[in-house]
Amino acid sequence: MDFEKVDGFDSLEMSYISDFSGGFISKNYDIFREIELTALNRFILEKSVFGTPIFKLGNGGKRVLISSGVHGNELPPQIANLKLMNEFVNLDIQNTLFFIPFVAPKATMLNSRFFNSIDLNRSSHIKNSLSNVIIETIEELEIDFVGDFHSTAYNSNPGCESVFSSKSPTPESYLIAEYISRDVNCKLLSTDFAGQPYKGAVEDVCNLKGIPAITCEVLSPFSSVGVGSVKRSYIQMKSFLSYLGI
Repeated sequence: MDFEKVDGFDSLEMSYISDFSGGFISKNYDIFREIELTALNRFILEKSVFGTPIFKLGNGGKRVLISSGVHGNELPPQIANLKLMNEFVNLDIQNTLFFIPFVAPKATMLNSRFFNSIDLNRSSHIKNSLSNVIIETIEELEIDFVGDFHSTAYNSNPGCESVFSSKSPTPESYLIAEYISRDVNCKLLSTDFAGQPYKGAVEDVCNLKGIPAITCEVLSPFSSVGVGSVKRSYIQMKSFLSYLGI
């Protein structure tokens, strides 16, 4: 995968994971009204029209991915990811950080849980699905750790602020989740083996491939931005990086 320098930002590079997933984020009023229109955010929104952009900051050290928007209607982590990027873009990064703020811009545009009628968090193991393309990208870029950030409503699963992990075959998934759970005071949800009780989550497929990964959830109504939910998702992201010494 080839990355290109982003004009105006000394250390920021960008590439595309796909060119069939683009969407106009600004058409989703519920998320657009919450996004601060910095120069960086304007650039990201423009590039998201043409597919799923991935951004790279720094070089060397741990290689870490922060992703959001696997479910397009889970808005708080997508906004939090932008906030995190804006914080880090002008810092001297000693590691290599990758950001996917909008996994499926088309789904975010439509405020939809599904991308082309597919739940991307149940299809990461299916060849040529968008989330499987992301898994292939993670392997190609030799990413060491993955944090996938979501939101959940009260009447859904899990219905509480939480962090998912598994103990096998990648034990560090559990250690990361345990750290985040204590650090930010959210519920720890863990399975004994990745891919149980359902298959296809980005986190699970990464763990099955030996790449430590977790899924974080904050509380917010679907297709909306609950009070304080962006801040809580941002705090989860910072805790994930803190575990890694970043």
